[in-house]
Amino acid sequence: MLGAAAAVVLTGTATAGYERDGWYVGLEGGMVSIPDTELGASDLKFSNGLAAIGTVGYALKDSNWRIEGELGYRENDARGSTCSGTTVVVCTPSELELTEWSYFVNAVYDFKFNSERFGFSLGAGLGMDNPRLERVGGLKDSDWVPAVQGIAGATYRLSQHWDLALNYRYLHMQDPEFKAFNPPAGDIELTKHTLTIGFRYGYDEPPAPPAEPPVVAQPPMPKQFIVFFGWNKCNITAEADAVLSEAASAAKSSGAASVRVVGHTDTSGSNAYNQKLSECRAGAVKSNLVGKGIADGSISTSGKGEGELMVQTGDGVKEPQNRRATVDMN
Repeated sequence: MLGAAAAVVLTGTATAGYERDGWYVGLEGGMVSIPDTELGASDLKFSNGLAAIGTVGYALKDSNWRIEGELGYRENDARGSTCSGTTVVVCTPSELELTEWSYFVNAVYDFKFNSERFGFSLGAGLGMDNPRLERVGGLKDSDWVPAVQGIAGATYRLSQHWDLALNYRYLHMQDPEFKAFNPPAGDIELTKHTLTIGFRYGYDEPPAPPAEPPVVAQPPMPKQFIVFFGWNKCNITAEADAVLSEAASAAKSSGAASVRVVGHTDTSGSNAYNQKLSECRAGAVKSNLVGKGIADGSISTSGKGEGELMVQTGDGVKEPQNRRATVDMN
């Protein structure tokens, strides 16, 4: 059964990190050994036996602790002797069977290290034990006694919801009495060593990853640049050159398909003269942009003379803001 379960869960993919929280159930099977002991005047020698253990637990959120309830069953065969007599003691060899039901509440601490799959745990349990001793042939007796146990385990994470667990348990109980075997008192000292392998299934889904921060849209790059000229000039000043450098960079980064340059003048001078001056200013801007890597064919130029003033003035006014050229990108 364990092999079939392993084949199923190994097809899953383990997720990162050895984090566990939430409810789970477990089932384990293995071997139990009992050190030789005495029952009255009889020596008992136990052979290794079988164990089956089931658990229901809860892994605490944001903690390495697990709290679980445990139900266990163990059985071992023993060789001993049934003795009688006072002056002369007569002992008869006997075949015995010891079975036991145990009930524990365990607290387990998981050491998770930095591994995505492996974990190690230590824990302790407190509960009750119900050992039952039976001699082949019919004589039997049982008792209920308090018990404690220590637990050490290793865990391999198979997937988000499956663990493969290897556990060792040391169980010590208060000496039970089997009076039917050695009246009036049949105290027997019992400790048990149990090694099991099994699976745990359950646990909550991991928390969803934090939401991606919203993408803040970058403000669009300016689509229009303006450069200014001296009175009656169409040469590019140092300040205008710096602005045109920005314009060229913007055109390249935005992949502008076309660049439109328009020249303007103030109202001093005749209309005809100002028209030619505005065209000269547009041509100077185009030459500067071509020199900065913008394709000649993508740049169109025109002049508006004094027809589209930035600052409205009367005729013959030398307004600096009207002596300009605009660069627009599409």
